[in-house]
Amino acid sequence: MNLKNLVLDLCKETNEQEWFEFKENWFQPDKLGEYVSALSNAAAFHHKKYAYFIWGIEDKTHKVVGTTFNQYCDYNNEPFQNFLARNLNPSINFSFEEILINKKRIVVLIIPSAKEIPTAFKEKRFIRIGSAKSNLKDYPKREIQLFKILSSKDDDIQSIPSKYQNLTFTKLFGYYGSKGIVLNKNTFIKNLGLKTDENEFNLLAQLLSDNSHFPLRVSIFEGKTKGSNLFSVREFGNNCLLYTLEDILRYGDVLNLIQADEKDRIVERKEVALFDSKAFREAVINAILHNKWVEGNEPMISVFSDRIEILSRGTLPPTQTMEGFFLGQSIPVNEKLSEIFLQLHISEKSGRGVPKITEIYGKEAFKFWENSIVVTIPFKKIREVKKETGKKLNARRLRILSEMRDNPNITTAELELILNISETAIENNINYLRKNGYIERIGAKKNGYWKVLL
Repeated sequence: MNLKNLVLDLCKETNEQEWFEFKENWFQPDKLGEYVSALSNAAAFHHKKYAYFIWGIEDKTHKVVGTTFNQYCDYNNEPFQNFLARNLNPSINFSFEEILINKKRIVVLIIPSAKEIPTAFKEKRFIRIGSAKSNLKDYPKREIQLFKILSSKDDDIQSIPSKYQNLTFTKLFGYYGSKGIVLNKNTFIKNLGLKTDENEFNLLAQLLSDNSHFPLRVSIFEGKTKGSNLFSVREFGNNCLLYTLEDILRYGDVLNLIQADEKDRIVERKEVALFDSKAFREAVINAILHNKWVEGNEPMISVFSDRIEILSRGTLPPTQTMEGFFLGQSIPVNEKLSEIFLQLHISEKSGRGVPKITEIYGKEAFKFWENSIVVTIPFKKIREVKKETGKKLNARRLRILSEMRDNPNITTAELELILNISETAIENNINYLRKNGYIERIGAKKNGYWKVLL
């Protein structure tokens, strides 16, 4: 991890959170041991991998002031770090690190999150309640909740080794470069947390590698259920996850037809999108960001005649309430991936995603199933895609519309190969679609493109 950036990010927080603490030169050995217990347990409670005790930062203003604290001092004729390790149970692999910020010395105590059971100091377990350090037994409800979290704590994408160890990251470097960020070839693996403690590439590395080995698909159905005809499946997976996300969002623009509303027209006709593009974007980002990748399954996107369903694996974290979820109080399922999305400005720390969706489509857009969360983006159709006789378009014409949405520059020859019918049949179907207002040719026959109107 890049400690300097981490400390600066924590300094930007309006208030101290329960999993980190700022001090200038404060040092009380026994009290610090209690803090380590409290912070370790708070990190587990908030699904953080580490907690931090940082010297050299002014507590109230978060101003970088530097410190004279000596982590190598003795306490009762014993090195303090030995004293601390000896009194923590179970043993945790804490470490002290020194950095310079604005030429001022900062000391960071990195505290691993509690695992399996709460961390105790001198046989007492502590927890942070707001900014206060308290004995865990004085808060029985929180103690019960912490034990539930620890007992159900699963491996995450950083701790699980990838099945594929010959990973390459050319596309990752390209993506960062497109955002104006230069990755250091010598340190990016460590800084992005792409290896396990056993020095193997982890699942996060696999997702960000040139081939994630996860097939993300968009399936388009003719009707309103999966029992209807499936006439298009687009494959976006098996790529660096960052590019997969961009490809899916771009495809959303292709699906989002602009409809001409002639109702109450006075001068200009009103153009109406099939669905809200911002809500779709937030739903897709959240599905990929919070998907439970450790279970080996990817999100699913299904397009029906009246809606899009975006499914992500997993459920709400134990510490997340339904009220907090709808208020946008996000608890990341994949913490490091969330940090990367923030760094690349793909998502925001403000937690606007869920409120944005509910603002447009209401809370009923979300369905919570046993092992997944589904967001439904309904279509706002001006009129149904039907013939003047009242019958729906046949499968061949629907397929032509689908191909034109995917590739507006598609040629008659290409459609012949795809549908395996004659040029005359292709032209007859295209003429029908043009005559009945389904498509429009923009530009010349040779250099123009198809615009799908419905």
